[in-house]
Amino acid sequence: MAAPYDLDDDGVVVIIGSGAGGGTLGTQLALKGIDTVILEAGSRHETWDFINDEWDSFSQLAWKDKRTTSGDWRVSRDFPNLPAWIVKAVGGSTVHWAGASLRFQEHEFKTRTHYGEIEGATLLDWPIVLSEMEPWYAMAEDRMGVTRTNGIPGLPGNNNFKVLEAGARKIGYKEVHTGRMAINSEPRDDRASCMQIGFCFQGCKSGAKWSTLVAEIPKGEDTGKLEVRPDSQVLRIEHDASGKVTGVVYADAEGREQRQKARIVCVAGNSIESPRLLLNSHSSMFPDGLANGSGQVGRNYMRHTTGSVYAVFDKPVHMYRGTTMAGIVQDEARHDPSRGFVGGYELETLSIGVPFMAAFLDPGTWGREFSTAMDEYRNMAGLWIVGEDMPRAENRVTLSEETDEYGMPVANVHFDDHENDNAMREHAYRQGAAIYEAVGAVRTIRTPPYPSTHNLGTNRMSESPEDGVVNRWGQAHDVPNLFVSDGSQFTTGAAENPTLTIVALALRQADHIAGRMAKGEI
Repeated sequence: MAAPYDLDDDGVVVIIGSGAGGGTLGTQLALKGIDTVILEAGSRHETWDFINDEWDSFSQLAWKDKRTTSGDWRVSRDFPNLPAWIVKAVGGSTVHWAGASLRFQEHEFKTRTHYGEIEGATLLDWPIVLSEMEPWYAMAEDRMGVTRTNGIPGLPGNNNFKVLEAGARKIGYKEVHTGRMAINSEPRDDRASCMQIGFCFQGCKSGAKWSTLVAEIPKGEDTGKLEVRPDSQVLRIEHDASGKVTGVVYADAEGREQRQKARIVCVAGNSIESPRLLLNSHSSMFPDGLANGSGQVGRNYMRHTTGSVYAVFDKPVHMYRGTTMAGIVQDEARHDPSRGFVGGYELETLSIGVPFMAAFLDPGTWGREFSTAMDEYRNMAGLWIVGEDMPRAENRVTLSEETDEYGMPVANVHFDDHENDNAMREHAYRQGAAIYEAVGAVRTIRTPPYPSTHNLGTNRMSESPEDGVVNRWGQAHDVPNLFVSDGSQFTTGAAENPTLTIVALALRQADHIAGRMAKGEI
């Protein structure tokens, strides 16, 4: 493990956040011999600390800091202080994620070209294309041990999948399998295979699931070139008179302010905290926030069009046994405007436990409708919708009037559903119900969206500086030695779970940064 780097060492790369983007980037830079410091706001929990109990695990891992919400999205009504269900700990939300690892489709990098002008949406083509990303996707899949790639077998199907598969095939779907999952189906990378424990969201106690906590950061630390500082909440990024960043100010575990100097700063705090940090780092040179000359920091927040369908059967399903999300129907992921919307969606198996089901099934509901559904929990099967939502300039993260314990304004997350999102969700609800009705469901239940787990956009990539925040390498248009390394750089959201793309972009960015450093360009 690296000896602690000196706070005055201005030769280090400082990465803010240790999740899919930051943890991967930090490890990859260390493997290339670059001195790297990761500042993580949360604590460090190891696999043996994880708790196989939903509420206790949520208390241990979730980002529970105050946030505010606005907009017409259902989450603003149901969970106003919890717009996102993400992790505050070393490993970030890779500790909590389900493991679904899907590549974007070719057209999803160029949605403005393929979908055309959509009223009320700010569609923009990515400045990169699928062919450029393919080698990085391949590297990420190998690194993460994604099933159904590199000769790795798929995971076995649990009962929840078997019900989904039978119904999906009955109504004519063809692309149905247990998914491309970054969960070992056989021992790999010194980690065991999946034991089907079923607590994928609570931190995988067997270590079979890829996370930066277990699969990346230890390798980076072994080089002696990576230091991870937990309990380090970054408050602002500082710069010099030329506009280049010089370091970051953070609060340590005791709440004391520390200043870590840096050669390069990479922001990877997720699509809520990253823009919040840039906006909080305003100065006389950057009055509207660091790297915000375009006014785009915080804008175009996306969360995927989501929702769930649960079905009740006359016999037990025990959907909670086995890998949570090893099951997918991909037939609707295509772009086919004849369905009444642009873009597409995936249907993925999902199970949550009794306490969370009570909270999320239909938030705020009581009475017979609700209680009879809960009574049938053992007989339930369930799926989750993941669809491409439309970027909108007004859907944005701004600074709230409320402040946190350090006196910094907290993030307000504003989101209005676009009519395309609503049309897609309605179509997916109908298809999900049809799948289950085809195999004898006695009842289907539409569950509204949960607090967001796929938080995207807010510092988006763009060819032109006025359209976004970073260029094709995640480098800020306005600040040459500042990078964005998380899902906030996504220009559009696609129908696929985002983690594989975040990891692929981080590996690509590490190569770029190392090359530019070697030439003395940054």
